[in-house]
Amino acid sequence: MGLVRKIRGGGKGDSGFTLVELMIVMTIIGILAAIAIPSYIRSIQKAKEAVLREDLHTMRTAIDSYTVDKEKAPESLDDLVQAGYLKSIPIDPMTSSSDTWITGQSDTMTDINQTQGGMDDVHSGSEGIASDGTTYNTW
Repeated sequence: MGLVRKIRGGGKGDSGFTLVELMIVMTIIGILAAIAIPSYIRSIQKAKEAVLREDLHTMRTAIDSYTVDKEKAPESLDDLVQAGYLKSIPIDPMTSSSDTWITGQSDTMTDINQTQGGMDDVHSGSEGIASDGTTYNTW
């Protein structure tokens, strides 16, 4: 009979949850969060790394195209934007800034028609460690 009273809401002072029930629920939530949060952080990191790889590939392709077309290497990333090879300088996903890209300058000519050296590579400005153990600024 006591179970029927509880279901119907009748009973003397049996409303709400006990402290033990609340502690069990909080423990279960804590365990689930402890499992889910590291997985979420890893997936965010892998997504940022994928964006960085794609941005580096796009900028390096633009540098090569500019160098071949203009017969000289660009002096900066702004040259690529002004010449229409990039719509805008991408934001480095590791530093959240478009001003932290490290450009590699070279005085050597990569093409027989090239008349002067300039920027020939680009890297992230982040010194963070990637999931493969390397630093982002070596990619």
